[in-house]
Formats: sequence, C-alpha cells, structure tokens
Amino acid sequence: MTMATQRPYADSFAATFMREAPFMDFLREREANAAWKTGKASSLQIAALTEDEYMPPDIWEDTMQGTGLLLMTASQDFPVRGCAVKTLLDRAGISGSALRKVTKPVLAGILNQCLEVSRGDALLRIADYKVSAVHAGDVNDYVPLEIPALFRLAADYLRANFPACTFAGGAFDHSLTTAVWELTGETGLVKAYRDALALHGLGFTEITPAVRLSSSDVGVSGANLYPALITGVRGSGVTLGHPLKLEHRAGASLARFEEQLSLLYAQYTLALKSLTGLLEIEIRNPVNCLLGVCKRVGVTKKLAFEAAQAFVDHYGDGPCTAHDVYYGINETVFLLQCGGAAGSRVVQAEETVARTLSVRWGEYDIPGEFKW
Repeated sequence: MTMATQRPYADSFAATFMREAPFMDFLREREANAAWKTGKASSLQIAALTEDEYMPPDIWEDTMQGTGLLLMTASQDFPVRGCAVKTLLDRAGISGSALRKVTKPVLAGILNQCLEVSRGDALLRIADYKVSAVHAGDVNDYVPLEIPALFRLAADYLRANFPACTFAGGAFDHSLTTAVWELTGETGLVKAYRDALALHGLGFTEITPAVRLSSSDVGVSGANLYPALITGVRGSGVTLGHPLKLEHRAGASLARFEEQLSLLYAQYTLALKSLTGLLEIEIRNPVNCLLGVCKRVGVTKKLAFEAAQAFVDHYGDGPCTAHDVYYGINETVFLLQCGGAAGSRVVQAEETVARTLSVRWGEYDIPGEFKW
C-alpha cells in the first residue's frame, strides 16, 4: 500500500493498494468515518473560513489551502472539501468560470443567495471531518450506494465465476474509488481477438482480460464496470468501451448492481468485438486522426500531442489501422500515470479514451497540417 503523506482528511489524500485485503479494510474504515446527512437546501449557509473557526488546526490549514469555505447546518458546521464545490454549485443552481475568480466572501454570498431560494432537500456526504458533496436530496436525484459493499460484491462475483481471477490493484481519493481484477486463465474471452490479431500479423506476448470497477460518492461516477485488457505492451491496461453503468438514481441498489455483474461476460464479448472491428479500418493519416479523435472526446491538447509523438516513435507516421491509433490514444492514460496524476483523473482519462471506440474514424483521417 502506498498513500500520500497527508492524513485522510486532506483534500489531496490518495492511496493505492496492491493487495485486496488491505484495500477492502481501508474502504470499510473510510465508510466508518463518513455519514450521509439530509436537510433543507434553503437552510444551508456558506461562509468564508476565518482564523476564528473552532476546528483542529491541521484541518483548518488544509481547508484554507483548498476551498477556504465552511458549510453551516442547523446542527453542525463542516469545512468544504475541494471535490464538494461542483455539487454545491449544482445544488445552488449556478455555474460559470467567473465563480472561480471571485473572493471567498463574495462566492459565499452568491451561494447563500441562491441556496436561500432553493427548494427541496440537500443530501450531504460527510467524510473524514469535511463535506465532500452536496447532492439534491430527492430519491429521484441521488441514491447513495455503499462503496465497500459494491467492491465486496464485485470481488465475490468475480471469484465465483472466474475462479482464477486476481486482484491487480486498487486506488482511492476523495473523488473516486477504483479497483482492477485480472481474469487470469480466461483465454476463451480473448480467443477471437487474439485470432484476429494473428490474421493481421499482430500479436502480443500476453493478453489478459480484466475488469475495472469505479464508484464515487461525490457525483464523479456511478457504479461502473469496465472491461479491459492487460497487454504485453509494458503490461499496460487498455480500456474497452461499452461499460456497465449503474447511476445513482431512483432504483439504484446493491441488488441492481448484482444484476449488472451477471451481464459482464456478454458485455466483455461486445466490447472486444468493437475493438476487433478497428483492425478493418485503414487510416492513412494516423497522427492527424489521433489528434482529431483526442480533441473530439476531450483529451487535453498537451496529452494528445505527447501521445502523438509516442505513436510516431512506436508506429511511425505511415498508413495503419484504427486499432493502432486506438492503442496510441491509450498512451494518454499511461502518460498521466507516469506524471503521478490522482487515481480519479486517470480513471476519467480511461473512460474518455473508451469513448473513441464509437467515433467515425474516417472523419478524422485528414491529410495536411493539423490545427487544434
């Protein structure tokens, strides 16, 4: 297990795990230090944090370095964690880049005016002494799914149905929790894909099917199951499209999540079929295609151009297939990991890359100088 030097209350706290038991224990510990609280949205008050606030000095200092905001309820006050800001703005019904530029007292005043006229309840996620999210409180707006139970269900299902599966790693930060299991020994899952690679003169020393589960209490993700591959290319992961998603909406439950798990094998087959189909799409201008697709799905310019350079170094810039370009786009995830990005950012990048499986590749296969 590795984790940031800060304690769990810190906004920047993150932890990674290589073994399943410590990961599950850690999730249960985080749940024991968290709670859901409901109240009228109009009764909430926001204040700029001052030196007069009564709270442990380390939590006060961490909050001052972050949002600098305090959320006050009728019974208790809570420092506002960075990942709570988006949901707080959403619950107040406001948005805009200018809000990031105003002073904390001005922002607090704007939020208070908007919250005062808000209808309905607010559902607060309190975790490690801070408020991590401010959701709408109606069951049709947000339904909590207990994260330790989700990951325990996934682990038990995978072991029951893929007996040789192994835990490949887990990660936690205050925005997102994620874990990957390798479906070791399930060669039947990837046989058709491996055969297609061989027909095109390609092949990896190893292709292992894998499954990633991601979930969040702060609105970043539902309980999402992504099929993936662990390949012989640096042992890196390749996220596939077609995830199984259970959003935090009316009807969401652990029973519904178990139903999603039962669809995993069929979903994996569908995802690999899409990936295999890329072998049949010829791309004449791969660098422009890679950059154009990255721009289309929301990869940052810096990451896209770094991935393009890595693609040229590995494949060259001559004609290839969309399959090669897709693997090149996956390089953006590897680059983020090498840069020490938070687990939530890496997972969001994987999901962004997965969306490229459904683009019309030919629309981005354009010659000439690429303009971002």
